[in-house]
Amino acid sequence: MSSVASVHSLWTVAHGAPGKIPAPHIEYAQLSPTLIVLGAAVIGILIEGFVPRRHRYSSQLLLTVVALAAGFAAVIGLAAGGFGSSKAHIAAMGAIAVDGPALFLQGTILLVSLVAVFTFAERRLDPAAHGNRVDSFAAQAAAVPGGAAEQAAVKAGFTTTEVFPILLFAVGGMLVFPAANDLLTLFIALEVFSLPLYILCALARRQRLLSQEAAVKYFLLGAFSSAFLLFGVALLYGYAGTVGYAGIAEVVSDGAKQIDPALAGTMGNDALLLIGAALVLMGLLFKVGAVPFHMWTPDVYQGAPTPVTGFMAAATKVAAFGALLRLLYVALPGLRWDWQPVMWGVAIITMLGGAIVAITQTDIKRLLAYSSIAHAGFILAGVIATSKDGISSVLFYLGAYSFVTLGAFAVVTLVRDAGGEATTLSKWAGLGRRSPLVAAVFAVFLMAFAGIPLTSGFAGKFAVFKAAAQSGAGWLVVIGVLSSAIAAFFYIRVIVLMFFNEPKADGPTVAVPSPLTTTAIAVGVAATLVLGLAPQYFLDLAGQAGVFVR
Repeated sequence: MSSVASVHSLWTVAHGAPGKIPAPHIEYAQLSPTLIVLGAAVIGILIEGFVPRRHRYSSQLLLTVVALAAGFAAVIGLAAGGFGSSKAHIAAMGAIAVDGPALFLQGTILLVSLVAVFTFAERRLDPAAHGNRVDSFAAQAAAVPGGAAEQAAVKAGFTTTEVFPILLFAVGGMLVFPAANDLLTLFIALEVFSLPLYILCALARRQRLLSQEAAVKYFLLGAFSSAFLLFGVALLYGYAGTVGYAGIAEVVSDGAKQIDPALAGTMGNDALLLIGAALVLMGLLFKVGAVPFHMWTPDVYQGAPTPVTGFMAAATKVAAFGALLRLLYVALPGLRWDWQPVMWGVAIITMLGGAIVAITQTDIKRLLAYSSIAHAGFILAGVIATSKDGISSVLFYLGAYSFVTLGAFAVVTLVRDAGGEATTLSKWAGLGRRSPLVAAVFAVFLMAFAGIPLTSGFAGKFAVFKAAAQSGAGWLVVIGVLSSAIAAFFYIRVIVLMFFNEPKADGPTVAVPSPLTTTAIAVGVAATLVLGLAPQYFLDLAGQAGVFVR
């Protein structure tokens, strides 16, 4: 009877309560780049449902290009309005930072994604099937590979145009990831861009089983890394009583001033702080492909459709390193003496591991995967610098690296034999004699990866190594230079293979791309040369964007 009375008393109190739930204050204009992209993704899903199949490809391509261009214009508008410097602040009730690093990284992600869309839309590389042009993606993703449903879909000329809205959802998550100012927003952004990537990896038109295997590996390992990150978020909340970066930093530096009664037993417990920070870092290092969390990288890069590999290799690294920088510099600067030695070790084994294992690779996509692991180590050298120069050097390196990577994978899509892309390295022998222009362009990208002077790769490596050396990490720079020398060996080996070996009689041919892929490769070459020959303006731009808001 008493329990019934207590329930009635609750009803009465609730009914009589005059208070209202406060509406959240959201700065929509400052979140416009993300909102434009996610809004276009939703419209893309509606196009799949309501537009006739024959019009979907052109509609989706137009919508995606316009959305990414509009998002980039919005970033430029915010930067011009001073939100990257004097007006930098925390938006969306503390969830999203609008500051220099966030806008710089969002602009880079949007530009990279815009170029990647051109490779997604390419339909001239494969021979036409049943009179229909085909792209890199499965005719019907849900069909069993090689089954009757797939054969019927190919014969009918179906294409998986859903890849465009899926790409936009991934980009939307990537835009939030480096700007996230609390741990829950960070986790949500991670899932929003990871789940579309798992799907995209499984959609290859050829070698579908290899593609699906890659997607399953990526999904399972990604689920583990997400679980580690979420467990780390829980421990950090138990330590600090908040998931906001500024609140965590305050408790780390000053101790728990105001104890939350519900968390009184755990707040200020250093074991929770150290274990929680380690678990969150594990989740982020998985995304950047750092050793020992790199095992997914070569298998996924090899199995995924090459346009997806290029997009993932470029854009995911930019987003993940942005999130890593913000976590270390804004939430955990007071823990620097604990995380810096660990990051030293991770950077060293990542640089050396990626460079040494790449030498043994016989597949061009796996070689580029291990190359990307080595580059993650080089970028970590800039992260470890813990200075304004360190931030700006990482921002510049990410911009330079992303365009080189996209261009390199776009070239890989052109070299083909009867089975599709010829990714086996031995088949590239003599490519420089068969197609001098394509081989020369690929050589430019390889020289940029190797850090040869007058390329963007040299300017980027010089910037991160200089920042690391000035912060006292001299030995790290020495190991970085040694790793660069090892890496230069396998890049130059590919150049020698292309230009100084005899072409095989049954070797692959170079497909003539449409203007879409040609544009993607041209942008990659232009960015590589401009950032290498005249990097100062872009270094200054990264320097101006190198201050986080708390």
